[in-house]
Amino acid sequence: MMKEKTQTLVTDQLYNLVAGFLYALSICYFAKGADFAPGGLSGLALLGNYLWGFPIGITTLVLNVPLVLLGFRFVGRAFLGKTVISMLWCTFFQDVVFADQPGYGGDPLLAALFAGITWGGALALLYMRGSSSGGTDFLTMSIKVLRPHLSVGVVTGAIDLVVILLGWPVFGSVDAVLYGLVTTAVTSLVIDKIMYGSNAGKMLTIITTKGQEIADEISRQCERGSTMVKAVGTYTGTERQMLLCVCARPQVYRIRMAAYRIDPGCMVMVTETGEVYGEGFVDPGKTASFL
Repeated sequence: MMKEKTQTLVTDQLYNLVAGFLYALSICYFAKGADFAPGGLSGLALLGNYLWGFPIGITTLVLNVPLVLLGFRFVGRAFLGKTVISMLWCTFFQDVVFADQPGYGGDPLLAALFAGITWGGALALLYMRGSSSGGTDFLTMSIKVLRPHLSVGVVTGAIDLVVILLGWPVFGSVDAVLYGLVTTAVTSLVIDKIMYGSNAGKMLTIITTKGQEIADEISRQCERGSTMVKAVGTYTGTERQMLLCVCARPQVYRIRMAAYRIDPGCMVMVTETGEVYGEGFVDPGKTASFL
């Protein structure tokens, strides 16, 4: 048992080592060198560094304090403990290793692309070990617990957009906004590819009165099986069938159109398979509340 714990601890720190380096490379070398801010608290810290010379790593830690206090009751001690250690690694690389290193001086678009690649790689490595870089991750986890069906992607995306837009007046160029958006898009893509693979799929949840017909059409068109369960509206008491189907990304449009063609009044919801397998249908009662 002790040997397994030691191996886990060593593996976690090796991941933190690589992730911390990639994280600092993204923020302190590419983004800082090209004068743009990506989203999140790291973007805010980068703006503070540009305006007042604040150290990026320490500033990020300070900005994390209220979010840590907010999310403490929701994220759990294990996740919080791992995240704090990961944040310290990121701070070390940002304020010590990269503190006196000159930033990237080449094409800003290349800087934005590689900032997204390295940042996405860093976050994916942390997520794979049950950790994170802090920041809006705490907010996201809290929102998921309080509002399981709320689109946290929209919430965190809005926060990132505000930070990116602040780069316009700070850096004095609209290009800073465009480069920030590029980095954010690439970051999301890299995280998805690393964590779920190049064939990452989607989970389709279809609420309908013609479940068997739609399931047969999915099987015919895409050679995909479906799971059908009974769903009851918690407010109206209306009974429907709920189809669950995991498919490849290119098949999403075909399945959605097939469902609407057979039952124009059906409801189709699409989620990442990683989210479904990560959280599961913890409370079946809440699933029916979509109706």
